[in-house]
Amino acid sequence: MPESRPELVPPLLQVKGLRAAYGTIEVLHGVDLSVPGGAVVAILGPNGAGKSTLLKVISGVLPATGGRVLMEGEDVTGVGAVPLARAGVCLVPEGRGIFPNLTVRENLVMDTFAAAGRSTAELEAIAFDRFGVLAQRRNQLAGTLSGGEQQMLALARALTTDPALILLDELSMGLAPVIVASLFDVVHQLAAEGVTIVVVEQFAGVIAFVDRVAVMLQGRIRAEGTPDEVADGLASAYLGKVG
Repeated sequence: MPESRPELVPPLLQVKGLRAAYGTIEVLHGVDLSVPGGAVVAILGPNGAGKSTLLKVISGVLPATGGRVLMEGEDVTGVGAVPLARAGVCLVPEGRGIFPNLTVRENLVMDTFAAAGRSTAELEAIAFDRFGVLAQRRNQLAGTLSGGEQQMLALARALTTDPALILLDELSMGLAPVIVASLFDVVHQLAAEGVTIVVVEQFAGVIAFVDRVAVMLQGRIRAEGTPDEVADGLASAYLGKVG
């Protein structure tokens, strides 16, 4: 890994009073969130809660209409997706965002501008050391992989960008529990190495795999804490009864 990275994205995220809209429809209504460096944090909530929109604003894909996004105290609101990506913010979108008509190997070397100076062999080693099954399928079209393998590929491609902050949108979607558990094993390995992970989910069962949980409903964070602290209120949150 490079010895240094731009100061833009240290491993600490804060969101303060964040607002965002699609046209005249406001989706985020003053979101506050704090993510410790090296932590695995889940943002849980039903469909339409604003979870994916929050990740898009944090990553610079969608502009904020109010509030701030800070990385280790530095305001990066409005910096834009490309500078943030170059500095280590990596968004893995819902649906995995892979190229189905390209091979596993071709997917790994796409969009890796943050890995300037690395050879293809180095990029493959980063991915295949973490996901051995992908090495066996390096010449297979990504669209023919299983759902779990496609999610592995999406994570592997994220790793080739040397991320400081990974934003995962619906990591568990459509996957068997045993595959979800194996993917979270990798997530925790990354966190132990200093990468900060934020994952948004509808599936409340992922609280078993994370350090902290934020419950989101109707564009606001309604509860936040450790999994034990939040667990009792999850049912009420999904029914829209959190005060």
